[in-house]
Amino acid sequence: MPHPLTDRRQLLQLVAATATTLWLPRGAWSRSARLQSDPYALGVASGAPLPDGVVLWTRLLFAEPQAREFTLRWEVAHDEAFTRIARSGQVQAVPALGHAVHAEVQGLEPDRWYFYRFMLGEAVSPVGRTRTAPAPGAEAARLRVGYASCQRWEHGYYAAWRHLRADAPDLVLFLGDYIYEYPGAQNPVRPVTGGWVLTLEDYRARYALHRSDPDLQAMHAACPWLLTWDDHEVQNDYAGLHAGNGMPVLGTVPDFAARRAAAYQAWYEHMPVRASMLTRGLSGLQQRPQGAELRIHQQLAWGRLATLHLLDGRQYRDRQACVQDGGSLIDPAQCPEWAEPQRSYLGAAQEQWLDQALARSAGRWNVIGQQTLFGPRDARPGPGQRFWNDGWDGYPAARTRLLDALQRHLVSNPVFFGGDVHENWVGHVKADYARADSAAIGVEFCGTSISSRASASGMERAAERLAENPHFIYGEARYRGYGLAEFTPQRLRTTLRAVEDVTRADSGAYTLAQFEVHTGRAQLERG
Repeated sequence: MPHPLTDRRQLLQLVAATATTLWLPRGAWSRSARLQSDPYALGVASGAPLPDGVVLWTRLLFAEPQAREFTLRWEVAHDEAFTRIARSGQVQAVPALGHAVHAEVQGLEPDRWYFYRFMLGEAVSPVGRTRTAPAPGAEAARLRVGYASCQRWEHGYYAAWRHLRADAPDLVLFLGDYIYEYPGAQNPVRPVTGGWVLTLEDYRARYALHRSDPDLQAMHAACPWLLTWDDHEVQNDYAGLHAGNGMPVLGTVPDFAARRAAAYQAWYEHMPVRASMLTRGLSGLQQRPQGAELRIHQQLAWGRLATLHLLDGRQYRDRQACVQDGGSLIDPAQCPEWAEPQRSYLGAAQEQWLDQALARSAGRWNVIGQQTLFGPRDARPGPGQRFWNDGWDGYPAARTRLLDALQRHLVSNPVFFGGDVHENWVGHVKADYARADSAAIGVEFCGTSISSRASASGMERAAERLAENPHFIYGEARYRGYGLAEFTPQRLRTTLRAVEDVTRADSGAYTLAQFEVHTGRAQLERG
């Protein structure tokens, strides 16, 4: 059984081998032996676009397990026929990292679309399409971002991805719960193979199951992705190194840190992300014997049009307040721990990083991609309050610090995107949510799920919760789908899209609602 890598030197060497690229003439490659099966069953992907480069990803799967390394060729071209090669190189696929590769391509032109592919002997991968970011300081005319989250396999098909691909986004912003760790669900739309996901082998198999979906594969191949995670990539409601969910079956896992390390390694193996995420985290491994860090929070500029900030709300947070295991609705009046000023949702180091990132941002729009609903959502009608303590509502002091940073640094046009709740919520980000007359300083779009079911109470009480929380102007829980946000120098237009029937792979889709925000005015208007 494979185990997560814990030796820092070994993993640094492997990461370097699987990310280092080498430019060579097209005819200079050695040929590999003929393969007995297609090794590209998981498709191809790209991510982390810069003005001069991008990460290209694939993971090889074989009919029989392979214990040896493979050398893959890659090509980036100006045309789909690969008659005009822009860059080419090679990368190693090693068994210790599941034969996953992350080719970090450099030397590309800014603000350009490219085609790419991998080659292993005579086996050629599907062709992917990717792009670079605009040059620093460039006045980009447009950025189309598809945002999505929560794609539980057995709850439905991924038709939403097919419709988002037709919308031709420049980027996909994935906000967490790429997989789920559960053994299955009642009345599944499609079956899950395997039981509880606990080991590195389990996590790899679950990612491979999700990546077998043709619509998800096609969306990965259509444009670069930026990704963060939530809890189900490891375990429901985990917080830092606290396991969170107290279900009896999970008591059979004696070392949650080891399980988390396995989950993090599997996430890295299956995402088009930079190797620096892993090496930065491993630099402190010897001082963190409880488990390796994988630093995924990052900042990316899209010329002067937008700056994107991706956050990690799981790895560094404090435990949820006033409960033993995981998330729960709590009454703040009965939970003194809830309001303690030192409690953090992001962790002190990430909070400091974000403060500095916001201070130096030159983007006209500042996109903050994170896991869940940002604004408070009181679940108790009338007097008193009840908040779900697993999201920002469980860490009010941390939310206040972020609001203060946005105002202190005069951050231009903040826009929050979130997922997690399997519902659509649209609202204004307030300078002080405790004051009814507080000014709006930004806007928020918390998206529904790709396939994961919403709770019955969420569907029944959306209108009631809207009335109780007037900083939100739209809320619904009945539909699965995605969001499409189009940024220009003058305005943001966000479209909420819903699939007609998540139980059908060929489902159609339609528009639920559309909203506009003009630059310099944190005011949502219905489109």
